[in-house]
Amino acid sequence: MNKTKGLGRGLESIFEIEKVNLPEKNKKRSLMDEVELSKITPNPSQPRTLFDEEALEELAESIRTLGIIQPITVKKETDGTYFIISGERRYRAAQRAGLTTVPVYIREVDDQTLLEMALVENIQRQDLNAVDIALSLQRLMEECDLTQDSLAGRVGKKRSTVTNYLRLLKLPASIQLAVREELISMGHARALVAVESEEQQIGLLKKIVKGHLSVRQTEDLVQKLGEEQKTKKNPDDAEYPEEYTRLMEQLERFFNPDISIRKNNKGGGKIVIDFHSDDEIKMFLEKLHKIQ
Repeated sequence: MNKTKGLGRGLESIFEIEKVNLPEKNKKRSLMDEVELSKITPNPSQPRTLFDEEALEELAESIRTLGIIQPITVKKETDGTYFIISGERRYRAAQRAGLTTVPVYIREVDDQTLLEMALVENIQRQDLNAVDIALSLQRLMEECDLTQDSLAGRVGKKRSTVTNYLRLLKLPASIQLAVREELISMGHARALVAVESEEQQIGLLKKIVKGHLSVRQTEDLVQKLGEEQKTKKNPDDAEYPEEYTRLMEQLERFFNPDISIRKNNKGGGKIVIDFHSDDEIKMFLEKLHKIQ
């Protein structure tokens, strides 16, 4: 499966991390430094929960050769330690590379901004799976009190894109796990959102994985399933006892062929007589008068 693409602008452009981009009054709030790796602490609320071991090792090898090109963004704590805002992957790779110090951006931010920056940074990552992006978006909305419109502006993407990600969280856990493990893509998952029954969603998931179905094939399956369900739900196509048929035949003699019986699940129902004009109503009354 292809890796999930990022949502748009980078963290630096959203939060103006670089000193040169900060407003004059805030320039002292961000500075560069070299910090001991042992003094840096990962974010326990890190939205990213899966780190590719092979990719980490590749990054570690790159760091051994070239060093850390993009500094880690941190917040300095009162005890002299540093809390990671963004860059935990670089932090982990630096540990593997055997570094003792790393370059950092030190930011003075409150807890609310810290959370928002950590979440947005993860959303921007190109290799983050769609479900983790959706979870980060949901946390931004709930914990930072954002609407979908303001959230879309915050991450630099259309509102419809944000909505599509959030819809993934309505899927069963097994389907979300399949997305995170890259058994299916976001396109597959989006198609399954349209399926009403959780049992049918999981059944389709098995077909997708077993048959290596494309997104287009999955969409066709979902559409076909929807058409079948619609046909089954159509009361006009239901099979009724012989008495119902005889009743309809008798009524059609006095009215017209546009008549139907609709029965509900409780045993009751209704007789529906369609008409196309006021003249037809007059004609119905005349026929009823003749049989009285």
